[in-house]
Amino acid sequence: MLFQTQQFFLFLGVVLILFYSTPLGWRKYVLLAASYYFYMSWIPVFILLLLALTAIDYTAARWIERAESPKHRKTALVISLSANLGLLGFFKYYNFFAENIANLLHRPSNSFAMSIILPLGISFHTFQSMSYVIDVYRKEQEPIRNPIDYALFISFFPQLVAGPIVRAREFFKDLYAWRKPSTAEASQGILLLLLGLAKKTIMADQFAQIANAYFQDAGKHPGMLSAWSGTIAFGIQIYFDFSGYTDMAIGMAKLLGFHFPVNFRRPYLASSITDFWHRWHMSLSRWLRDYLYIPLGGNRGGTLKTYRNLMLTMLLGGLWHGANWNFIVWGGYHGALLSIERMFRRGKPEDDRWTLLYPVQAAATFALAMIGWVFFRAATFHDSLYVLGQMFAGASGEPLAIPKWMAPLALITLVLAVLEEKKGWFERIAIGPAWAYGAVCALLLLSVELIGFGGPAVPFVYFQF
Repeated sequence: MLFQTQQFFLFLGVVLILFYSTPLGWRKYVLLAASYYFYMSWIPVFILLLLALTAIDYTAARWIERAESPKHRKTALVISLSANLGLLGFFKYYNFFAENIANLLHRPSNSFAMSIILPLGISFHTFQSMSYVIDVYRKEQEPIRNPIDYALFISFFPQLVAGPIVRAREFFKDLYAWRKPSTAEASQGILLLLLGLAKKTIMADQFAQIANAYFQDAGKHPGMLSAWSGTIAFGIQIYFDFSGYTDMAIGMAKLLGFHFPVNFRRPYLASSITDFWHRWHMSLSRWLRDYLYIPLGGNRGGTLKTYRNLMLTMLLGGLWHGANWNFIVWGGYHGALLSIERMFRRGKPEDDRWTLLYPVQAAATFALAMIGWVFFRAATFHDSLYVLGQMFAGASGEPLAIPKWMAPLALITLVLAVLEEKKGWFERIAIGPAWAYGAVCALLLLSVELIGFGGPAVPFVYFQF
């Protein structure tokens, strides 16, 4: 079930009715059943994989708690991490490594390939589960006694498929001290749900048509203007697609009495690539920092080791996104940019104040992010090099055709983003006068109906990860 479909909204309505009409002690069972139903609506058999990982990590955490020696604690941790990374590696990366081994042996690239379907959300729920077991090992998280509670943490349907990656302490704080959402929280939840739907159907899916037309055969659209317009279209698509999903997930969670961390904070207004990663997919950035960058040594051990740790973190972050050399290059590209910025900053704290230079910095950061998206979107490394060549050395060409109303809408969206950055208008609407709140909700619904993408429902970009 895709979030933007009538089927899903019917499902959500039924869940809300059942949840609030059920006695408090039974509500987690309603959510768990709904979450498993949601997951099984894709490929039912993969529920066995989700159940297996849930059982392994629940048992490992309890084992760590009861273990009397450091060796036994570490054994439990290794078993848990091996199960999560082993299954993730098989489903997501087997064919990638098999193809590269075949190429090294000068055999056909599909010599060792297998027909493997990637389980939905495996990259997200494995990271979430791993963080729980690691936190228990570090004695930063109490093991969860009730297996039903832990199963709900792993499978909770609003963020199961594409995040945000929620820490155990955040989730169980809400579960064990659950309270009914206030009027303001319910209003925010509904508004986020509608805003995410608008982002997905009005912006992401519309710009996806342009990006797809370009990247499916960039050779048909030679020239600098074509390359930049196709790449920017994808940059707009992926932001509104992923942040739209996150808005809907956070909004649904609020309606159910849970509070998810913010996952996006207007990344295209960032003044540097460092600032960009403080604003883009923030739950993943925090995960990589806490469970990869800092364990590698972080900024301890000298400048060169800090750059090494940054590069390793971003290379593995790129690989996490997909089994493709392009994703590794994308991660390395951002790792290099982060290292260069750190070198020039020379230990000075980042300054994100809005000065006269800020628009120039934001524009430069936006351009650098767009260059990175070429590797993210192009099918092959060769295609990426072709697009980059057109962006910087091609003839002028022609910009890709877009509906006339889309450019003004993108400009309006930019203005609203700047106003939100400086004035926080969104929060004010949710707690403001009823007439203003109702007008904004009605406008969002009307916009979705009138100018939202009218074709078959388009899967969210991050569903493939």
